[in-house]
Amino acid sequence: MRKMRRPHRSKRKLRAFPRRGHDHGSCVEAAVREAAGVCARRKLRLTAIRRRVLELVWRSHKPAGAYAILAGLKRREKLAAPATVYRALDFLLDQGLVHRIASKSAYVGCADPGGSHAGQFLICGQCGAAAELDDNRIRKAVARGAGTLGFAVARQTVEVLGLCPRCRPKAQPKAQPKARRKVLRRRG
Repeated sequence: MRKMRRPHRSKRKLRAFPRRGHDHGSCVEAAVREAAGVCARRKLRLTAIRRRVLELVWRSHKPAGAYAILAGLKRREKLAAPATVYRALDFLLDQGLVHRIASKSAYVGCADPGGSHAGQFLICGQCGAAAELDDNRIRKAVARGAGTLGFAVARQTVEVLGLCPRCRPKAQPKAQPKARRKVLRRRG
């Protein structure tokens, strides 16, 4: 009897777009708890400032800019400066707790903190929400394509702009312009 082969499935992780009624407080709590565990295993300190910056990054599913994070931080830390935020963000990036979305010059929390992975981000062009997808097939395709050009990939981030599930129904398809006939008049 022949053994049935199971189709190959790539390892996929994702941080989905939030649904209506989503308890965002639980996202923030889980992210901070996971970050504390990652730091403890690596014998690193998740200081109060780093923790607060992480909370501010996770406070919505939209990428957060450094100055928006600074404004949130200043509500509790009156003397916070841009350098404070950038140092905390550098630490969080180095530990794999957040990702930088280059097209937005902003940061999002990592769905799989502490793990080594390539991030693919789906960014809603209407509301700004972002979801993280970690599909090994995409990572391998990029590496393979780069390799054919003799390029060695050090780190990859893929950013895809589109419409999230909440904004898709609201988006009206753009009307296609009607083809206009050119009418030639004879001059007489």
